[in-house]
Amino acid sequence: MTHIPVKRKEDIGLSPYELKFRGEKKTDRVFMNVITFDAENVKEADIVSTEELRFYNDPEVITWLNIDGLHNEALMSDIAALFSIPTYILSDVMNPSLRPQVEEFDNGLFVSIKMLEFHEKKGKIWVENVSFVMMEHLLITFQEKRGDAFNPVKERIRKHKTKIRTSGTDYLMFALLDVIIDNYMYILGRFDEKIENVEDRLILNADKEILAVINNLKRQINNLSREIKPAREVIITLMKLDTDFIREGNRVHYKELRDNINQTVEILDYFHESLYDMLNIYHSSMSTRLNDIMTVLTIFSVIFIPLTFIVGVYGMNFDYMPELHWRYGYFMVWGIMVVIALVMLGYFKKRKWF
Repeated sequence: MTHIPVKRKEDIGLSPYELKFRGEKKTDRVFMNVITFDAENVKEADIVSTEELRFYNDPEVITWLNIDGLHNEALMSDIAALFSIPTYILSDVMNPSLRPQVEEFDNGLFVSIKMLEFHEKKGKIWVENVSFVMMEHLLITFQEKRGDAFNPVKERIRKHKTKIRTSGTDYLMFALLDVIIDNYMYILGRFDEKIENVEDRLILNADKEILAVINNLKRQINNLSREIKPAREVIITLMKLDTDFIREGNRVHYKELRDNINQTVEILDYFHESLYDMLNIYHSSMSTRLNDIMTVLTIFSVIFIPLTFIVGVYGMNFDYMPELHWRYGYFMVWGIMVVIALVMLGYFKKRKWF
C-alpha cells in the first residue's frame, strides 16, 4: 500500500525555496479545474494556462482551483507569483513525501495531508498527498493525479444553495477534509470485515495459512497508521490554530473533524489489539496442539516401558528359563502385557490425562 519515503540523491542539499518536483510522477500532464460560486451562481471551467487564472481573482465570489499533477515547475512558479504564495509553500507542495503539516503564511494557510482511496476491483489502497492553500476568497487544492474523490463536494456546490456556498473558503476546506476522513473510515470498515472473517477462521482452524493472513493484515494496519495518525495531528493543529483565516462560526466543524479523526485512530488501535490478540490465540492454539501431541506420545511411551521390560527379560539368552518351555507361556505373556496396557490406559483416563 505504501512505502517509507526515501530521499533521492539528486534532492540532497536542495534549497527549501526551490520549486523542484521531488516525487513520483503520476500523471503525464497537469489538469486544472476552477469553480467560482456565490449564493446564486456557479461557474466551472477547465483551464490550460495560468494566463486564464488572471480572470479568477474576484473577491466577490469564492474560487476553488483544483490542480492535478505537481511536476510542472514553471506552472508552480506562475501560481506563486500570481497569488502571492511564498515559494517555500509550493516547494512543500511539490514534495509529496513530506509529513502532513499545517503552516500559516502572510495571506493564507497551507495544509498537507494524505488521502487514501480503496480500489474496489484490485482490492488495493492508493495513497496520495493532497495539499491545500487557503486564502480569503481562494482555495487551491493540489493532487498528485486525477481522481474523483472530491466529486461529492463539487455536486453539493452545483446543486445546493446551502452553507457550502456562503460560508467561505475555510468551510470549503473543511468539506474536503471531511471527504478525506470519511475515506479513512470507509477503508477501516473494509478491514473490519476482514478481521472478523479471520477471527472466525481462527476459531475453526488455526493452521499455518491463517498466520500468514494475520501477519499480512498486521502489516497493512501498520501502513494505515503511518498515514492516518499524522493526519490527526493536522486536524488538531487546525482546530487549535489562532488564525483569522478560520472563522469562529466554522470552528465547530473542525471540532467535528477532530472527533471523527480521533474515532478513526481509536479504531486503528482496536485493530492493532485485535490482531495482537489473534496472534496470541494462534500461538496458544499451536502450543496446546503440540502439548496434546506430546501427551499422546508420552502415554504410548509410558505404556511400552513395562512391555519392553517383559520382552527384554524373555529375550535374554540364558539356558534355563522355565517359562520358555511352558506350553502356554507365550499366550500368558501376551495376556499380561495386554492387561498392563489396559490398566495403565484406564488409570490415565481416570486422571484425565487425555
